[in-house]
Amino acid sequence: MSRQIIVGNWKMNGLTADSAERARTIAAGLPAGSSAEVVICPPFTQLAALASIVKDTRVGLGAQNCHKDEKGAHTGDISPQMLTDLGVSYVILGHSERRQNHGEIDETVREKAVAATKAGLTPIVCIGETEDQRQSGETQNTLGWQIKGSLPDGFSGILAYEPIWAIGTGLAATPDDIRETLSFLRAELIRQFGETGKSISILYGGSVSADNAAEILAIQDVGGALVGGASLKPDAFLSIVRAASAG
Repeated sequence: MSRQIIVGNWKMNGLTADSAERARTIAAGLPAGSSAEVVICPPFTQLAALASIVKDTRVGLGAQNCHKDEKGAHTGDISPQMLTDLGVSYVILGHSERRQNHGEIDETVREKAVAATKAGLTPIVCIGETEDQRQSGETQNTLGWQIKGSLPDGFSGILAYEPIWAIGTGLAATPDDIRETLSFLRAELIRQFGETGKSISILYGGSVSADNAAEILAIQDVGGALVGGASLKPDAFLSIVRAASAG
């Protein structure tokens, strides 16, 4: 199995003091010899400060969004080049909260992924189905179209699958659900991207916790985790990292 990736999405949480303490604790607490790749994605306001904290550590730095353009009249937006200028290496794109709360569509996500890659960032593109889509048997159709619409030709980033009904709800898909869905996603990546589809990492997100991480990360085709709430608690986040390392 290839190296697993554990990404902490801090969302809109973290002021200067607590963000710095959280980042230092995570960097200092990584298990020796860990095989996992660890990334933290704080709010934009914390990127510059945390870049200096995680520099020369085994913790990578990611952002939670970016614009598709390098510069221009886009009040309130951040370009991929601005992120790399700060020392950022990854960017989360197309998270369900961006799609739902800001009206982002597949085409928007695709354009951002192209721009992020061009700027030297690794895009982490999120896809997922709603409870209604799941109940109506539309999970695979929904995810297949999201891959087609959101991932550009030659995509070399990371795919993150988050069942929308399991984000922030305390619910998680069963191991069988995850296994079946990720098997489909792998087959779909290969169908759409050929041999390249075999090597694209697929993260699972959706209430990943210290309690369920080991079981989830042991599932075939799970290449890591996109962690929400638990990433704000260093002890819990480090437990997830250890689960990945053990795998």
